Amino acid sequence: MARASSSSAAPPAPVSPEPGGRSGAALLLESLRPEQWSKNFLVFAGLLFGHRLTSPEAALKAVLAFVVFCALSGAVYLLNDIADRAGDRNHPLKRRRPIASGALSPKSAGAAGVVLGLGGVLLASLVSPALGLTAAAYLLLLALYSIVLKHIVILDVLAISAGFVLRAVAGAVAVAVPISQWLIVCTTLLALFLALSKRRHELTLLADGAAEHRRILGEYSPYLLDQMIAVVTASTLMAYCFYAISPETAVRVGTTRLGATIPFVLYGIFRYLYLVHQKRGGGSPAELLLADKPLLTCVGLWTLSVVLILYSPLGQ
Repeated sequence: MARASSSSAAPPAPVSPEPGGRSGAALLLESLRPEQWSKNFLVFAGLLFGHRLTSPEAALKAVLAFVVFCALSGAVYLLNDIADRAGDRNHPLKRRRPIASGALSPKSAGAAGVVLGLGGVLLASLVSPALGLTAAAYLLLLALYSIVLKHIVILDVLAISAGFVLRAVAGAVAVAVPISQWLIVCTTLLALFLALSKRRHELTLLADGAAEHRRILGEYSPYLLDQMIAVVTASTLMAYCFYAISPETAVRVGTTRLGATIPFVLYGIFRYLYLVHQKRGGGSPAELLLADKPLLTCVGLWTLSVVLILYSPLGQ
């Protein structure tokens, strides 16, 4: 717990709910952050790169894995908002969240989180035992992040990255395809890139009040984060390039033309860096992706090019 600046300082008061407020169900749905569920599309990577996209059974299992991780991520968001409600009241944007504002009670949110967490793991286990174990590992990791790991410098962003990796692993085990080491490496690096960019956005947005909102932000500086982002950016681009042109990849996916997708990755990462540094974006990667048309178009074209290369005669 962060210490108060003085013994007489009172904790920030909850934001008063607006008159004629929304129903509890609407507040709960907002707290689940459905706008962030686009992150869970990563579970479809195994379906796409494992040549199972045309299999109805595999597609159904991938969709169920997506539903599982939407439920699990929603449960984690609830836990995180409950744990952070005091600090969120010092944040210019997060103070309006239902739990931080007092519009949604922590007790109700906690009960919903337990139901979603257990329900998600149960559904995952019904799809496959391996998916059930992966889902449980994800829930445990992100619960530890919300309670402990997010307060430990460097481990906080590594834990976020591991959460993305478990999404990718879940997608692979759901459709029973081998887990590529390249998938692990590229997902880890890309997730670190996004997590470090988010930390930078928080620091620049909150300025001198960053550590007051969250103690761990006091351990970072924009300069340090820029150094880390530079290392991870270069590593991400190199890893994807090596993956795309690797003979091992050509044998696995059945084509040598995956290198044609490299320009989309280059543009996407450079566009994201532009938005972080020039437009002060990066606070929410999912929202940034949906709001920025050039970035969204780039991701769409990358996906389309991968599908054409892997599943049409053009890729042969």
